[in-house]
Amino acid sequence: MTRIWDPLLRLFHWSLVISFAVAWISSDNAGMIHHWAGYAAAAIVGVRLIWGLVGPHYARFSQFVKRPQTVIDYMKDMRDGREKRYVGHNPAGGAMVIALLLTLLATAGTGWLLTWPQYSSHDGLMSNIHGGIANILMTLVLVHLGGVFLASWRHKENLARAMVTGDKRAAEPGDIA
Repeated sequence: MTRIWDPLLRLFHWSLVISFAVAWISSDNAGMIHHWAGYAAAAIVGVRLIWGLVGPHYARFSQFVKRPQTVIDYMKDMRDGREKRYVGHNPAGGAMVIALLLTLLATAGTGWLLTWPQYSSHDGLMSNIHGGIANILMTLVLVHLGGVFLASWRHKENLARAMVTGDKRAAEPGDIA
């Protein structure tokens, strides 16, 4: 086993899971818990953006953000059951990280705008946009979970556990480190 995910990255990940879950569950009430969960999510994303520039190797965007064609080719390989194992994020996982971060920021941003008097009507356009983006975010979360389960099964390693412990199987021949 080798340490891949550093403690701050793991704390970021699970804190974001909790803040999004709390925001989602409390969305019908739209009370202060919902607001603070959204603010927490935005702050966590802010920390992650900085960590993606200055953090350790596997936390850096430069390590896992790939060109669109690389992501498409990887997804074709996934479809055909011949994708390579990546020690860090695979190209599809890297694209999902970016999609989740951007959608989280859009959800938090539109939620924050709803605190402004000119956007605060709960039957108004901004409320609909906020809810729509939150639904897209939940869809991305479900696709992310599906990808984690698929990669765990295909590569015979528990990726959820790796996000708790930080450890993954060391690179083997044919793996991409």
